[in-house]
Amino acid sequence: MSIKHWPAQERPREKLAGRGAQALSDAELLAIFLGSGVRGEDAVSRARRLLQAHGSLRGLLQALGGPPARRLQGLGAVAACRLQAAAELGNRCLQQGLERGEALTDPGSASRLFVARLRPLGNEAFAVAFLDSRHRLIAFEVLFQGTIDGAEVHPRVVVQRCLERNAAAVLVGHNHPSGVAEPSAADRHLTLRLRDALALVDVRLLDHLVVGDGPPVSMAARGWV
Repeated sequence: MSIKHWPAQERPREKLAGRGAQALSDAELLAIFLGSGVRGEDAVSRARRLLQAHGSLRGLLQALGGPPARRLQGLGAVAACRLQAAAELGNRCLQQGLERGEALTDPGSASRLFVARLRPLGNEAFAVAFLDSRHRLIAFEVLFQGTIDGAEVHPRVVVQRCLERNAAAVLVGHNHPSGVAEPSAADRHLTLRLRDALALVDVRLLDHLVVGDGPPVSMAARGWV
């Protein structure tokens, strides 16, 4: 049965208009982006099938990959571009809120920024939040990208970008696509190398966050910075 024949309060668009986006399931939100179903399958059923095939919204966005948006079975090019655009809008909204002057001294603000930018990625990536002397965000950059289980990070490049950005402090972070956020021995060693290299140019490393499933792990909170 087509969605237009559903009770009005159960249709995704009407439900969003009447109760807000937070009232919708993942499948219902995705159905709004899809816009329509296919023969013999309404948009919500199509959305559920896509989510089941990829495990979650995160899995679906990871499967889309970077530019250009990949073609996935059951998801057309237009819908794929819309989903990537929606994810990027959310990322930019979060970052612009911080750019208006919020200091990243609050661990929660820093965690939200790194989670939003790194958790959706299917490969490991290393990012830097460049801060001024009052720990307000100057810029956020993904500096290195690697494979599903590693990314090569060069402290020299991080130092160079700090000087170009005139940063007084930085927060760094990387993701573990496996979902397990526990830092490895290599992660801890890299943190110390970065701390020492940045100290030579009077830039303070405030934290190194590891993003997986659940809350990120803060190396500063563990006394490793």
